Amino acid sequence: MLDTTFRQRPLALLAALVLAQVLLLAFQIKRDHDVRLIRYWAAAVVMPFERGGTDAISHTGGIWSDYIGLRGTRAENARLRAELDQMRLRNRDLEGQAAEAQRLSVLLNFHDAHPDTPMLAAQVIGASADPSSHTLFLNRGDRDHVRRNQAVITPDGIVGKIVEVFPATSQVLLINDKDSGAGALLADTRTHGVVKGSGDPDPRLDYVVNDEPVHAGEMILTSGEDRIFPKDLLIGTVSMANPGNPFQVIHVRPAARLDRLEDVLILLTPQELKKSNEAADASGSDANAPGIVQKEAAPSPASPKPAAAATTAKPTASTPPAPKN
Repeated sequence: MLDTTFRQRPLALLAALVLAQVLLLAFQIKRDHDVRLIRYWAAAVVMPFERGGTDAISHTGGIWSDYIGLRGTRAENARLRAELDQMRLRNRDLEGQAAEAQRLSVLLNFHDAHPDTPMLAAQVIGASADPSSHTLFLNRGDRDHVRRNQAVITPDGIVGKIVEVFPATSQVLLINDKDSGAGALLADTRTHGVVKGSGDPDPRLDYVVNDEPVHAGEMILTSGEDRIFPKDLLIGTVSMANPGNPFQVIHVRPAARLDRLEDVLILLTPQELKKSNEAADASGSDANAPGIVQKEAAPSPASPKPAAAATTAKPTASTPPAPKN
């Protein structure tokens, strides 16, 4: 054991002497720019550690700054999203108010155009839960002098009639309900018929004989024979007409959008709607206001009889019985 120790000691001394000699030489030998070799070696040994430490510190600092920035960005993003949601709600509210103002403006213009006809504006507040029943509920009732069988219209066309009246509300039976009916006539030929609901979105025009010319797009007006709807109010247009037995099968596209009603007018009297002189002068060439078709002027005695009159002089087979109220 001691022999091994004594043998290794000279080797250690020799290694120490060689290392000291190398260090002395490195200290004495100079490189470019009068820099000693020992400094090159020291730099070569130390620089990797310094570079690694610098990179580690820089990376750690970047991660920390990114984390802080990410937290700030996340908070700002949440705030901007909340503001965006509020702006969307505000925009929808303003769009709803603008649409309501436009609807009320149309109703007001219609009312001002017919000042001699007593009518009452109402809002739709509900609908029947029965899918086979086409009825609506209005926010007007007995307190507002609403009565059964009063006509409900819009500036576009007729809607239906009042069937139930409560103190503050009333129920409307739409013209496309299976229990509804309205006296009608074709605008071109003045041929009479009855518009009846079938439970489908579009009602039908019944009691028109097969040899009567009917074309798609022809307007259908109220005849006033039911004593509910005034004469010459627009019901809708012909969407399809086919021969049947014994009468034609005529489908009607209602002029009023019955599936999206919000504001309507209740006619407190069944008298015919007439425009005031001021409204007629203001309308100028726009004689056909929405919902009402103006009647043509009567022909002079010297003029020949129009074809429409000859059409209406057909046998009573084309003139059905008055519908039930």
